[in-house]
Amino acid sequence: MAAPTSSIGRKTTSTKDLGHVLVTGGCGGLGTQIINLLLERNACTKLSAMDLRPAAEPIKGCEYHFGDLTNEGAMRELFIKIKPSIVIHTASPKFNMANEILYKVNVDGTKTLLRVASETGVKAFVYTSSASVISDSSTDLINADETYPLVTGKAQPDYYTNTKALAEKTVLEYNRPASNPRFLTCALRPSGIFGVGDQTLLPPMLGAYYKGQTKFQLGDNTNLFDFTEATNVAHAHHLAAAALLTTYEREEQGQIAPLSHEKVDGESFFITNDSPMYFWDFTRTAWKECGDTTTPAQVWTIPKDFGLFIATLFEYIFWIFQLGVPNLTRQKVKYSCMTRYYSIEKAKRRLGYRPVVGVTEGLKRGVADAIRRGAIPGSPEEAQRLNAESKKAQ
Repeated sequence: MAAPTSSIGRKTTSTKDLGHVLVTGGCGGLGTQIINLLLERNACTKLSAMDLRPAAEPIKGCEYHFGDLTNEGAMRELFIKIKPSIVIHTASPKFNMANEILYKVNVDGTKTLLRVASETGVKAFVYTSSASVISDSSTDLINADETYPLVTGKAQPDYYTNTKALAEKTVLEYNRPASNPRFLTCALRPSGIFGVGDQTLLPPMLGAYYKGQTKFQLGDNTNLFDFTEATNVAHAHHLAAAALLTTYEREEQGQIAPLSHEKVDGESFFITNDSPMYFWDFTRTAWKECGDTTTPAQVWTIPKDFGLFIATLFEYIFWIFQLGVPNLTRQKVKYSCMTRYYSIEKAKRRLGYRPVVGVTEGLKRGVADAIRRGAIPGSPEEAQRLNAESKKAQ
């Protein structure tokens, strides 16, 4: 199978032409990374992005479209107009949005896109799921793989994760539907995405540095955790799209479909940097890139149980006085004390996936980018950005 090269850069003779690729959520952090990577590799004849709002920094070479993916009529009109051959679906609300919005976009919106895509000539559909779909937020995951069941409903305490799991299930069930047996789908499960354009993991983590909180640590830092640099996640999406398209073309030419141990369509894949780190080692490496000089001897370790007690107290007080969500929650305590890393052997075998950017290099790039964008709460750069935006609004 002709596949993308593992290097980041221009197209080579082995890079597969993906045709016209549409990236939903194309103005978000991951969507932007995927667009940049595909453009750098000259991997498609045309590249489009679809999002609710314009990009902060539009990318030359990408055609932008705006709309609500839950509006089936609007989506059908768009797909008929631009005729994408592959859809990479990264769009999702932030994890702390209202439950009804999370369900409407992640579950109903994904169903809408699948129907429209399969009925308008799209060949392949790659969905961005989450490694958390097999986590109950309490049980440690040690070298977990794709044989682990999805955790949904009452067993899943995190509603955002519940909707991602339900959406993934729908995507995989939609592979080769009776109405269009040639329509192929797969799902990727990245763990802890960070890097350039990151809006979720690094900014709040780095905010602790500017709040003077680097001398505190939850738990004893013996829990390994998988983080994934955003370029690697984009690389995995490229590989998945190419693999699905190759299967489509093989069958179109009358050749046999991939064997079960080679199959990509209808499958899910964990994606990581293949180098789990102790949770607080990762965090302190990120803080160091901001200039933190805290030494191990200066760190005050807060036991997990005590952290949960304090977090419960904060949540109760914030609830009583309707103050929103506190900085320290029970979920954050559990998250930072969990062991959670995954096997990516399936992605290696079937997609040919290998990380192309290491954790250390990814943190250098990601932290520098977050500072440049003024995305870190409490940083001087954020104050400058907010001040500039305020003046512009006036």
